[in-house]
Amino acid sequence: MKNPLGMAVLGLLLESPLHPHAMAATLRERGMDRAFKVTTGSLYDVVRALVREGWIEARETVKVGARPERTVYGLTAAGREEFTRWVDRLVREPLAEFPKFLSAVSYLGALGPSGAVEALRERADRLRASLEEMRAGHRDALEQVPRLFVVEVEYAVRMAEAELRWVEEIVGDVESGRLAWPEEAR
Repeated sequence: MKNPLGMAVLGLLLESPLHPHAMAATLRERGMDRAFKVTTGSLYDVVRALVREGWIEARETVKVGARPERTVYGLTAAGREEFTRWVDRLVREPLAEFPKFLSAVSYLGALGPSGAVEALRERADRLRASLEEMRAGHRDALEQVPRLFVVEVEYAVRMAEAELRWVEEIVGDVESGRLAWPEEAR
C-alpha cells in the first residue's frame, strides 16, 4: 500500500484500537488532516485495504445509543512490522515530491510583475493565516498528547514559515526590479 492515509491509520492503531469514525476525529483533532487527506470514503477504503493486507483486524463491534454499530480495529503483528518499515523508509530516504505551487511558480512570468506581486501577496496572507491555525492547533494538541505525536505539525509550521519568507522575498525582488521581466512578457 502506498496511500499515506494507511500509514496514519496504522500509526493511530499503534496507540490503541479505534473505529474509523474515531480515527478521523483523532486525525482532525491533532491537525494531521493537513498531512493526510481524510474523507469518510477514503478512510473506509484504506481500512478495507489494510484488513486485506492483514495489517489490521476487526477486534469488536460496538453500539452506542441510536448510532449505527461501529467496528473497532486493531493493529496486527504484521501491521506493526509494516508500519515500522514504512516510517523508517520515509524518514531515511528523501523522495522527489511534486508540489503544485512549485509547478505554478515555474510560470510566474505569465502573470506579469503586478499580477505576480498581487498573487504572491495573497498567498502570503493565506500562509500567515494558516500558520496561526497550525500554531494554535499544535498548542492545543500538546495539551493532550506528547510532543512526539505531533512533531509533524512542527515540521509543517517550519515549512510554511520558510515558504512565507521566500514569497515575501520574491515580492520584494519583483517590486525592486531585482527580479526583472523581459520587456515582451510585460
